[in-house]
Amino acid sequence: MTAQSRPHVVILGGGFAGLYAALEFEKILARRADFEVTLVNGENFFLFTPMLHEVAASDLDVSHIVNPIRKLLKRVRFFDGDVESIDLAAKSVGVSHGGEHHHHDLAYDHLVLALGSITNFFSLPGLEERALTMRTLGDAIALRNRLIEQLEEADFECSIGQRESLMTVLVAGGGFSGVETVGAINDFLHEAIRFYPHLSPELLRVVLVHPGEFVLPELGEKLGRYAQAKLAGRGVEVRARSKVASVSDRGVILNDGMQIPTRTVIWTAGTSPHPLAKMLPCRQERGRLIADESLGVEGWPGVWALGDCARVPSPSGAPYPPTAQHALRQGIRVARNIAARLRNEPTRPFLFSTIGQLAAIGRRSGVARIFGIQFSGFVAWWLWRSIYLAKLPRLEKKLRVMLDWSLDLIFSKDLVQFPTSRGVAVSHAEEKEAGSHTGPPTSGRATEQHRIAS
Repeated sequence: MTAQSRPHVVILGGGFAGLYAALEFEKILARRADFEVTLVNGENFFLFTPMLHEVAASDLDVSHIVNPIRKLLKRVRFFDGDVESIDLAAKSVGVSHGGEHHHHDLAYDHLVLALGSITNFFSLPGLEERALTMRTLGDAIALRNRLIEQLEEADFECSIGQRESLMTVLVAGGGFSGVETVGAINDFLHEAIRFYPHLSPELLRVVLVHPGEFVLPELGEKLGRYAQAKLAGRGVEVRARSKVASVSDRGVILNDGMQIPTRTVIWTAGTSPHPLAKMLPCRQERGRLIADESLGVEGWPGVWALGDCARVPSPSGAPYPPTAQHALRQGIRVARNIAARLRNEPTRPFLFSTIGQLAAIGRRSGVARIFGIQFSGFVAWWLWRSIYLAKLPRLEKKLRVMLDWSLDLIFSKDLVQFPTSRGVAVSHAEEKEAGSHTGPPTSGRATEQHRIAS
């Protein structure tokens, strides 16, 4: 069978669902090479999002929670670029890459839609323009830079009148992302402030806004209220039954009319399926593609949907939750089902029961429910680190994270910003005066020494 006649599988998205589908295809292609697989992703790395808040809080190095996709895949081809269009009728995907957006069309026999989700600001006034998010590596770096920048500015005596807004951080959303983020940055700020002589811990104000009665509702009321009490005991101001109404230069206005002066707003309270998924002529529910129990898209043979952009039914009829532990197992199942379809064998349904859920809430404390058993405090925090470390791809990254965690027990957190702007430079016309020096520039001291010697 020639390469041109081989069936072609195209995977769109390199998150948990898409990457683990590609990794399962790696195993299948090692046994049989009668089809081809291409993974398309807008970044050349896989981001381990459960540890993202630790990068923002300076617990982990920026590069230690990302894995180069090309080091993970040897048999699956990788396309580093953007998805421009999807034509299900023509079985073709329009993609582009590079700074000049070179366009290509990828024909497919099977298409795996693992496009994920994006942040939804719900059209709240001023929110999109002023809020930070916590979904990408760039988001974590931007948040870390902002926190350090605010401390640096507030330390100047001329900023006394602005310290309230500079020293106030507001996190919107009491789910896993919001709680882990607020716990981590609260620890970071309280540890960092001792290096700023004009600031004191009493000036810090960290606020968590959540619309429910208690945070982490996915874990139940007991653990949610435990986490809420722990955060409050560490100085986090938890405002339950509250929502962000608008954001301006002066701060945040809540739905009860309360105004909180702050320059740092972190939005973790809303997501929406990827816009490309919404544009497809498939059955959808609130923007999510409706898949059958085998992860196939109804009415479109050869098209599969999984992860955050899909509604996958469980045996009870309710959709599976859009979590990483479900997405990665959906990726494995869809790869096996496609391989079975290519052999004209029957597919199997996706069946999975949630193993458990965990959240780190700062200062070596956490909450967890594993196989129905509830944990809290240090034990839950240790479980969180152990389980996610085991899930982190590649031994090299595991060792680097372990080293970071070990050093964190001995040394204080770094206060280094990661600027992305270019350095200052000049471009002067060459001077051609008599006796002028045309070689490399020298320092003033070197020039003076030359004069003395002569």
